[in-house]
Amino acid sequence: MDDTPQLRRPNRLATATSPYLRQHAHNPVDWCPWDPQALARAKQDDKPIFLSIGYAACHWCHVMERESFEDESIAAVLNDGFVCIKVDREERPDLDGLYMPAAVAVSGSGGWPMTVFLTPDQKPFFAGTYFPPTDRGGRLGLRTVLERVVELWRGERAGLVAQANELTELITEQHHPEPLRGLTRDLGLGRSDPFTDRQMATDQAWVERAIDRAIAGLERTFDGSYGGFGPAPKFPPLSALSLLMSRYRNVPEQKLTTMLIATLEGMWRGGLYDHLGGGFARYSTDERWLVPHFEKMLIDNASLARIYLDASVLSGRSRYRRVAMETLDFVLRDMQSPGGGFYSAIDADSEGEEGKYFVWKLDELRRILDCEELTCFSDHFGVSVSGNWEGSSILHIAKETAEVARRFGMPEARTELLLERARNKALAERSQRVAPLTDDKLITAYNGLMIGAMAHAHRITRDAKYLGAAERAARRVLGELSRPDGGLYRTAREGVAHTHAFLDDYAYFGDALVDLYEAGAGAWALDQAHRLVERMNSDFSDTATGGFFETARNSEPLLTRPAARCEDEASPPPVVVAARVMLRLARHFEQPSWAERAERALAARADRALQWPSAYMAYLALLEEKRAPALDLVLVGRPGEPRIEALWLELARFPINNAVMAHVDPDDPDPRVKGLALLEGKTLVGDKPALYVCHDSVCDLPVTEPDDVEAALGRARSV
Repeated sequence: MDDTPQLRRPNRLATATSPYLRQHAHNPVDWCPWDPQALARAKQDDKPIFLSIGYAACHWCHVMERESFEDESIAAVLNDGFVCIKVDREERPDLDGLYMPAAVAVSGSGGWPMTVFLTPDQKPFFAGTYFPPTDRGGRLGLRTVLERVVELWRGERAGLVAQANELTELITEQHHPEPLRGLTRDLGLGRSDPFTDRQMATDQAWVERAIDRAIAGLERTFDGSYGGFGPAPKFPPLSALSLLMSRYRNVPEQKLTTMLIATLEGMWRGGLYDHLGGGFARYSTDERWLVPHFEKMLIDNASLARIYLDASVLSGRSRYRRVAMETLDFVLRDMQSPGGGFYSAIDADSEGEEGKYFVWKLDELRRILDCEELTCFSDHFGVSVSGNWEGSSILHIAKETAEVARRFGMPEARTELLLERARNKALAERSQRVAPLTDDKLITAYNGLMIGAMAHAHRITRDAKYLGAAERAARRVLGELSRPDGGLYRTAREGVAHTHAFLDDYAYFGDALVDLYEAGAGAWALDQAHRLVERMNSDFSDTATGGFFETARNSEPLLTRPAARCEDEASPPPVVVAARVMLRLARHFEQPSWAERAERALAARADRALQWPSAYMAYLALLEEKRAPALDLVLVGRPGEPRIEALWLELARFPINNAVMAHVDPDDPDPRVKGLALLEGKTLVGDKPALYVCHDSVCDLPVTEPDDVEAALGRARSV
């Protein structure tokens, strides 16, 4: 019998919705999804669980599959000695976050693929990330590890159980950290109740102290040559950039823009950015941002598009707006489903090679570009015969357009025209290659981030396609990913939605619905945000600490119910976003209890943020934003009418902290927001559209001319 992967009998992953799990459906490993049947089988057969966690766009996950999970002899050891479970980390972030501390504790680092060995009652006793198939370069091979674990399980189980208990205790402590009792003395706050201490710790003086320490840490690790912080590999420092911008809006210091601009320049100039198709890769393997890990993640591109949009307003640099719009246009072209939702990721590999789809050889360009185009393109993007990565060239900004023009003695406008023509030709040629896999499942949280970014782009640019795309995606989520009981599902693919949503799903999507309304969408978006945040508070609140849990109160019981993350990672901390959306809705709906709830959630982690500010920069960015005067901005006018659009555009020119926005269509009052104090008394001035700028429920005279917007904002912010 030909036992190639295509002809093997599929395992239990064949019916999964996750493309990542389906990639493993024809492995000789007897994979199971994480479900009650697999967990019961481990107990019944008295076997340890081999848990492998990854995601569809993960390069090293593919490597480990090819090397080990397609190997018949390794599969035989796995099938004989273990119950083997595959998990898509994007579908089950609770499991991924739960066991990552064990991987870090045992191996010294985390990442994917994550490999965890569990007792039948789900306690980890050994863990790591990628394992080669056999011992290699001082690294234990998977076969060695498997055989040793089987031997110990059968002959010396007590030692494994003892280690499992220790790691379980570590996991529990990390997910439920005790308050830092000594911090009150360090800060001079006295010896009052710990919760009161944490509330006091969010007062202005202590917030400023923590932010100063965080920024000082960024200054120490700042790479003045290429931007970013620390050595390679370099991930886009999303939380750090958010903190720098929030602080700069309040305190415009040169050192902040130096770090901000250098990092933004380094990321888009390098190979991290796709100079043909738009969008950013996951991270850079080198300090120069040149050689990316080529996978493209929806969450990264949502966050980076938003950061570049904000930076364009802050700095006045139009190129940052262009980068943001190219990134969003890439998402609309390659990552939005026909039904409106946004896909999760695009793989790094195609035809079994990492980056093959994205890199170029000079001869390939010679076949499609004329002489002038080739000369300008190769000089601008650094394409050479020898290449800059494994014999090929990764496109990057090697020379500015003006420098290319001077070098070849042609007008800059002519050079720009040639480069644009060449880019279009190269993109068309690239589109004929075998494309990397698109992970086409919908994740509620990820869609929330991209919906918010699209809405934000419309608010700043007034380009209707972004608002339309955001509205379509939001309605798709509200339709396909809504549960019969009014809650949300985490994920859907091919019309099948499953897994109860987590805190990040409610927080990110709720916040995006507020973005959508504030950018000009109907009051339905604000109404849905209110409903979902009510549900979020009901299902996820931790009444003991004031914070949130990651999982809902009726979710599947795990080793522990993990506390929601407030620390920085690749995606925004769910607690921070949950607090932000409650603060915004509290002002829209005059619901002070939600503002108090948000403050309690922030206070619950203040002690740790003050102790380790470099790990809590997104948290500190929100606190910095809150330090600015709270502005309520209401635009009154008929949507699309030139005079109201002029006010929207003028308002978008100014970087503003701590503002909420609302709008009134005088021809179509929506009953869902009728009576809201924010909109009360806001009317046209004569027949002219108007902007109302309010602070502490006191409004300045309405502005009807764009030229008067800046002065009105200045008066409100100086109060």
